[in-house]
Amino acid sequence: MSGDVERLGKALAAEHAAVFAYGLIGARTTGALRSKATQAFDAHRARRDQLRTFITGRGGRPAEAEASYSLPLVPSTPADAVRLAVQIEAGMTAAYLELVAGDDAALRKYAALAMQEAVARSYAFRPAVGTAFPGMPGAASPASSPASPPASPSAPTGG
Repeated sequence: MSGDVERLGKALAAEHAAVFAYGLIGARTTGALRSKATQAFDAHRARRDQLRTFITGRGGRPAEAEASYSLPLVPSTPADAVRLAVQIEAGMTAAYLELVAGDDAALRKYAALAMQEAVARSYAFRPAVGTAFPGMPGAASPASSPASPPASPSAPTGG
């Protein structure tokens, strides 16, 4: 189970960073955007606290949050805030991906649900359909897919 504790620790580190980032977004936005950021902040704080409990329950010691985190951008406009929120949620999806491969079935389910929530939050900030399989080499876009399947070779005729 030490592998699960390590995976939980990675997810916890990501949650610490997300809480920091959403605090900054919330401080720099107003209205509906601030409301979404506050909801995301609360969701990440709850996940952070759950992860701490999971780690201590498995005999590990959860890492504390850093005083500050380096962010890909500091939001100065609503568009920047949305861009940062979408990046945070993409990072959270990646952070939980390793936990989905863990040893404990309950943790795998927990991580899968956390990933689903991250994708839903990202969509709430910027409704857009992303790449079906991001990072997959040679993934064809729908526009480049053939309209009909290739013809099958004809069967030899007897003669």
